[in-house]
Amino acid sequence: MDNFPERNWTLTDLFLSRVRTSPQGKAYRWFDGSCWVDLTWAETEQRVGRFRAALEKENLKSGDRVGVCSRNRIEWVCFDQAALSLGLVVVPLFYNDRPDNMAYCLNDAGARLLMIEDGKVWEAMRAHETQLERVVCITHAPSGDAKAVALDAWLPAQGVEVLPSSAKTNDLATLVYTSGTTGRPKGVMLTHHNIVNDVMGLCAALPEIFALKSYSFLSFLPLSHMLERTVGYYIPMYMQEGTQVIFARGIQELGEDLVSQKPNVIVSVPRIFERVYSKVEENLPPGSFKRKLFEKTVDIGWKRFKKEAGLLDRLLWPILDLLVARKLRARLGGRLDYIWLGGAPLAPHLLRIFTGMGLTFIHGYGLTETSPAVSANLLADNDPMSVGHVIPGNEVRVADNGELLVRGPIVMKGYWNNPQGTSAVIDAEGWFHTGDIVEIREERIYIRGRVKDIIILSNGEKIPPADAEQAIMRDTVFEQVMVVGEGRAHLGLVCVSKLDNEKELCIRANAQLKDFPGYARIRHITRVNEAWTVENGLITPTLKLKRNKIEERFAKEIEAMYKRTDACGSE
Repeated sequence: MDNFPERNWTLTDLFLSRVRTSPQGKAYRWFDGSCWVDLTWAETEQRVGRFRAALEKENLKSGDRVGVCSRNRIEWVCFDQAALSLGLVVVPLFYNDRPDNMAYCLNDAGARLLMIEDGKVWEAMRAHETQLERVVCITHAPSGDAKAVALDAWLPAQGVEVLPSSAKTNDLATLVYTSGTTGRPKGVMLTHHNIVNDVMGLCAALPEIFALKSYSFLSFLPLSHMLERTVGYYIPMYMQEGTQVIFARGIQELGEDLVSQKPNVIVSVPRIFERVYSKVEENLPPGSFKRKLFEKTVDIGWKRFKKEAGLLDRLLWPILDLLVARKLRARLGGRLDYIWLGGAPLAPHLLRIFTGMGLTFIHGYGLTETSPAVSANLLADNDPMSVGHVIPGNEVRVADNGELLVRGPIVMKGYWNNPQGTSAVIDAEGWFHTGDIVEIREERIYIRGRVKDIIILSNGEKIPPADAEQAIMRDTVFEQVMVVGEGRAHLGLVCVSKLDNEKELCIRANAQLKDFPGYARIRHITRVNEAWTVENGLITPTLKLKRNKIEERFAKEIEAMYKRTDACGSE
């Protein structure tokens, strides 16, 4: 990894280089229903060749869009690589999305072909007219549908040679649709050049991780999300021989898969670690010896991370590691060296706990529009409260309003068929306006807020609070409301109301949110007596909420409501 190739590769070059360099190296592993199956890079190329042969028969031309909608599996990779090698543009969809939303994205992209995991989902999508000419169903292909075909029937027995892509580096590789916090999702145009530069920039920033051999990644975040796709799929392809991607069976089996497969690296969102800690805390009664031992382990472990441990701390650590920390790490497989964390920040107290237990988090920051990683913490300069340093080859600056601006090869080409949307976020000098308010200290980026006050839950879901608040205020029992939940598992509501029954207030709030997505429901609520006025500094003269001031004023009440389960209920 000392000598990086030129960054004018396509993603097909990335794949073919790995195949040629280590044909017998382990590439992928998955559970086929009865046992775990391994595939070498040479065998992966053969499978990609079959997908390429099938696509060649569909009368597609370079630049055409093709959709893929499935969970993480080897077929996703083979379809992606075959399509890219033919110069096609891959449109990934979330396999658990609403059928109408998937149909919208496919129509907006003008996709001609779709590979979908479950033909039953396609049956639901047929009610929404699409331009698709072919639908390839991995399972449950519907009969009597001229467009639909089973994957096994679509793939030829013999494949063709996987040749370098006909696409140029600045040609589109993929159209990735944003989650659409307001209005319809937008198609983010990412080129081969965008993604390859992000891959190589990350590897240059973190050679201690990405230059090592014999690593395994456990892949469980959706490949339709650019974080998993770039860091958990394309980077392992670029790494040294021996790097293998293991596809987890699913979130429900994730704990078992971590223990049985013992990965070295995962790409994760904070929600996973919230769940782990929730299980741990159940066995730590307040004031018990076990809790005190746990807290002592965290305290000394955090000092070790900060290089502030004294002699006594260093002497105690091997014992505490054996009794406490090693057991927690064993729940995550016992060999988890690095955790790439993105999507949302992990709560500071959880960062301290898990870091103190000997886990290494690489906090990163990015957006779909930036391929996605803008920055990452360096191992030699790891401040987990920040999102690290800008990826080499790119530049950042802070606008007068505190907004982070990004410029460089990772920035998208623009929004598909939306020049107005593109010009709204990429200015004449090529700076991409992220919408995030930041502070930069000692070249490290610290996220401080958002220009448009979007709440990001710990699982990465985004909610514009103003939309939810406006809906809740339709019920006149509420006098003032503010939705909270940044970095948490669920939304909470702080409200002023004459009604003092919080359970009823929660029911009435959610009644107004019936048309919102499930993750936008209120799970925690607190009623406060103090009205929010201009005089007490909680609203502006134009009657807008001062969110930070309200959160500061009622910080204790907010923390207390997230610990209760009596009002709205929680996990």
